[in-house]
Amino acid sequence: MGASGWDYVTAYTGDVEESLRALHAEEFAREYGDDDTYASLEELWADAEFMSEEGTHSILDILHVVGACTPPNEHAADDHNTLRPLAPGRVRHHFGTDRPTPQRFREVYDSGPALSAECAMRWTGRYVVLYTGDRPSHLGIFGCSGD
Repeated sequence: MGASGWDYVTAYTGDVEESLRALHAEEFAREYGDDDTYASLEELWADAEFMSEEGTHSILDILHVVGACTPPNEHAADDHNTLRPLAPGRVRHHFGTDRPTPQRFREVYDSGPALSAECAMRWTGRYVVLYTGDRPSHLGIFGCSGD
């Protein structure tokens, strides 16, 4: 099937893992809500053959949040299917600020491959906390799934 890049702007609840769970629920409903293939997200994830060979090519391929900004290691099994923050210096580099807005995230992501290249390992993703005024309000999430 090949690799697929994906991106989302989702509400930030104050906790990245909680925000990811909410996005998982939304994406599962969008992708599988009218489908009898999987009754739940847990059932999807339990289908090890599908998840390891094909995957969903979406945020549903991401299972864990990692707090470290360091790049994942493709030889470390624990680094697959993870979501990591984009390093602060890289946020400033791409957005020109420490506090990008949801609109700025969309502009930068859609303008070309520079931001998506920050997620070089397949089956992983990166996130950026986005701001409305002085308040963290959203997460910009992007990654790549597939082989």
